[in-house]
Amino acid sequence: MTLKRTPLFPLYREWGGKTIDFGGWELPVQFSGIKAEHEAVRQRAGLFDVSHMGEIIVSGPDSEKFLQKMLTNDVSKIKVGRAQYNIMCTEDGGTIDDLLVYRLEERRYLLVVNAANTEKDFNWLKDHVEGDVTLSNESANYGLLAIQGPLAEQILQKVVDNIELSSIGKFAFLTNVSIAGKTALVSRTGYTGENGFEIYCNSEDLPYLWQTLLENGKDEGLIPCGLGARDTLRLEAALPLYGQELSEDISPIEAGLAFAVKTNKAANFFGKEALRVQKEHGPVRKIAGIEVVERGIPRTGYQIYKDDQLVGTVTSGTQSPGTKRNIGLALMDAKFAVPGTELFVEIRGKRVKAEVVPLPFYKRESN
Repeated sequence: MTLKRTPLFPLYREWGGKTIDFGGWELPVQFSGIKAEHEAVRQRAGLFDVSHMGEIIVSGPDSEKFLQKMLTNDVSKIKVGRAQYNIMCTEDGGTIDDLLVYRLEERRYLLVVNAANTEKDFNWLKDHVEGDVTLSNESANYGLLAIQGPLAEQILQKVVDNIELSSIGKFAFLTNVSIAGKTALVSRTGYTGENGFEIYCNSEDLPYLWQTLLENGKDEGLIPCGLGARDTLRLEAALPLYGQELSEDISPIEAGLAFAVKTNKAANFFGKEALRVQKEHGPVRKIAGIEVVERGIPRTGYQIYKDDQLVGTVTSGTQSPGTKRNIGLALMDAKFAVPGTELFVEIRGKRVKAEVVPLPFYKRESN
């Protein structure tokens, strides 16, 4: 199978990028090293190519009504110029995808979906269209950069010609932002647990903006970052990854995302009844944070025991570069998903002591 590539692929080698197959895309796992990149984002700033993400435009007079049926959150609450975290579910409450919804105009929305799910999501939406709604998969036309970290705003402001970035609040965005002469949508969003921005541009402008930002951020220590640091950063912040903490077999309630499931909204959406029952009675299993307190790192798929009873499975795990703790997220029996509960993780045939701990593992201090 031929792997897909973003417009930045020819520049990866120039910056020392090592690529891997990620959901059918050839993407950099690291440039200078996962720990160095992780540290840069926490202390200074890092730049990510996330152009593999999918972009779907939903427009038309009935677009809001349609999205209310398809998504769990309350789309009617999104003002023009704001974004909202959302989830698309099956009828039984399983997760088709988690995504961001940007309200571009009163009747025009941008849905940013996970790369490996773009085609599946688009077909699911298309199969359930009702009313005067137009769908368009615009993924090939978009480039997407994420600049994240405490110095992200300072660096980006150097090359933004027409706005004050401080005016963009969390989950807000501005269109027609001029960045070194190129036009982009800039939103205060990200997937690292840090302050920062995501920059949506024309795909042909991507290499120019990548080089411009790295050159202008050199004095502040801005460096390119890959998927490895993106994963350790999001894991410390306890942000779910589709295919691990979320799937068609794991509901958003089980994943701890009840805030994005509005079972009290008038619209009937896919999974509403199943999710209402889980929300009211509590799920039988849930995603919890664990820390291995003996030697060993919890990895995806490792089994978790309470005494001799199998009670869960690790969905994501790492040695946290920021906290130096051996941490993981795990889908486990809700009875045991209580901070302070002692457990054992089976690592290479040996059961190693662990403990359920509060989430997130890391939270940045407010500016």
